[in-house]
Amino acid sequence: MHVTQRGVNRCAIFIDDDDRRHFKRLLREACCKYGIAVHAFVLMDNHVHLLLSAQRLGAVSLAMRMAGQAYVQAFNIRHGRCGTLWQGRFKSSLVDSERYLLTVIRYIELNPVRAAMVSTPEAFPWSSVHTHLGTTCDPLLSPHPVYLALGADISTRASAYRQWLAAGTSEQDLANIRRHLVQERVLGDERFQQMVAKTLNRPTTVRPRGRQSKETG
Repeated sequence: MHVTQRGVNRCAIFIDDDDRRHFKRLLREACCKYGIAVHAFVLMDNHVHLLLSAQRLGAVSLAMRMAGQAYVQAFNIRHGRCGTLWQGRFKSSLVDSERYLLTVIRYIELNPVRAAMVSTPEAFPWSSVHTHLGTTCDPLLSPHPVYLALGADISTRASAYRQWLAAGTSEQDLANIRRHLVQERVLGDERFQQMVAKTLNRPTTVRPRGRQSKETG
């Protein structure tokens, strides 16, 4: 599941690295409690992107609520503010791992480059790219089986992923991921969408294209 959570009125949710470290600790605790694996992440200034998988329905909501509420309390105390920090509930999109998972990981880890914060993804310290490139082993992360299938060892996987990352995200994939996330629809082929629709008894396909949301990243 691709998840994003934004600051209210596009305000900053991280003022410094201590904020980011605290958020990661809280997220890891919540995910461990509810049996959630974190496969990719990026902590931008005013929003976060996560790629998660859960063992049961509703676990992601519980974990995000637990981490989010604890973080806001600590953030408000530390920075002398009050009131809400998040722009409502997080947005989420189920992802077909067979076809789209690596594309979504790349989308997440290229966020700082698209935002012109850094020139290369590995220059941004607060993302999962360093684990995927084999330069560190972040305890928050559980590498997804699709990523592990890139090679038999860390070096081979990192080399293959570096090439994948360097290829960049096409405009079509960029628009597709954003549209599915904004509308909270299933990112996958027709068979996968039909399977999810039958299981969850809810719409899974995107609505016809209208005005593009500015809430993209």
